[in-house]
Amino acid sequence: MRTEDMILVSVDDHVIEPRGMFDGLLPAKYEDAAPKLIRRDDGTDVWVYDGNMIPNVGLNAVVGRPPEEYGIEPTSLEDMRVGCFDVHERVRDMSVNGVLGSMCFPSFPQFCGQLFARREDKDEARAMVRAYNDWHIDKWCGAEPGRFIPLSIPVIWDPELGAEEVRRVAKKGCHAVTFSENPEKLGWPSLHNEHWDPFWKACADEGTVVCMHLGSSSQILMTSVEAPIDVMISLQPINMVQAAADLVWSPILRKYKDLHFALSEGGIGWIPYALERIDYVYEHHHKWTGQDFGDQLPSQVFKDRVITCFIDDAFGVQNRQYMNIDNITWECDYPHSDSTWPQAPEALMKYLEGVSDEDIDKITHLNAMKHFQFDPFSVRPREKCTVEALRAEAADVDTSLVSRARGHTTVNEQGIVSVSSFTTRLAPDKD
Repeated sequence: MRTEDMILVSVDDHVIEPRGMFDGLLPAKYEDAAPKLIRRDDGTDVWVYDGNMIPNVGLNAVVGRPPEEYGIEPTSLEDMRVGCFDVHERVRDMSVNGVLGSMCFPSFPQFCGQLFARREDKDEARAMVRAYNDWHIDKWCGAEPGRFIPLSIPVIWDPELGAEEVRRVAKKGCHAVTFSENPEKLGWPSLHNEHWDPFWKACADEGTVVCMHLGSSSQILMTSVEAPIDVMISLQPINMVQAAADLVWSPILRKYKDLHFALSEGGIGWIPYALERIDYVYEHHHKWTGQDFGDQLPSQVFKDRVITCFIDDAFGVQNRQYMNIDNITWECDYPHSDSTWPQAPEALMKYLEGVSDEDIDKITHLNAMKHFQFDPFSVRPREKCTVEALRAEAADVDTSLVSRARGHTTVNEQGIVSVSSFTTRLAPDKD
């Protein structure tokens, strides 16, 4: 297959929420309580909600900037590429990158709505979740039909209410929901607890995929406070190994036969060994641990029910025969620092050389379309969905690198980031 003939659907990108996103979406009594994006005296933008100030509005929104400026400094919308927060410019950035469709994870509310979950007034918190989802489905995805896969955030503090929200947004055409890779780290029961059963049942009933994004436990692996940031970045996929083990050994996949999970931004190269190890453990220990997969091996359950994705994973692609080709998907990760924008097709094709056209189509778009009930071809003809066709529509988009830093960014050996007068440790939110 030629690079130009591929059709690309990314199952992991990110939206930087714009000012005024809650306008007109909340009950009147909660309008004044809505999160607000304000400009500080130093020129940076921060979200303010419930007495909290969330400074990293542009967490890794570094696409289009020189690599030496990468970091997680607080910034303003004006310091970012407009496609980070403007849906129409986002689509132009997708097109110039040859990308047809995109699923966008949230930013300031955190991956599974932890910001709202911490609110003591749970009626207000639920209203905020509903308003966020309505904005995402109607205003973001709805503004450009056929270009986005809707993704909701959960009412994570109450499985019954969470189930109601899954069913509500499913009626609006949303069949994906973010969830924590390890909810116990957030203060809720683990994946091994029946506490979540109402939520799982709703997802299974509605064909809603549960997406566990890297870092959605608000914790990431770090070996030492003295380790450089490179160690943390290198170990990020290990979060997904842990999530996979929890999923397989929990009763969820065996109890809800139609439920699918997606391990977002976790890569796929680790999967063959992880599944080999899981099967070894089962065959050697299940008689005393009490695990029972019937006539299947745990690896088969994983292959059937868990969707995986990768940005840049030569080893994983080469070893796809040890996985389920029908569950492998691709991601661009715009606008984060791992993103391959604006040369994603060329980067991907390096690892698809020698792969059959049938498998390429599955990995690049057909699997995503199937699992997330996404049908872009109903909006635009297939021949206008290719890398070549999309880039022709966006020939005027400037992809040159632009310096947008307000100050000099440094990262020392302890992982401390300094930008102008602002300093923070590269560590996750523990709440």
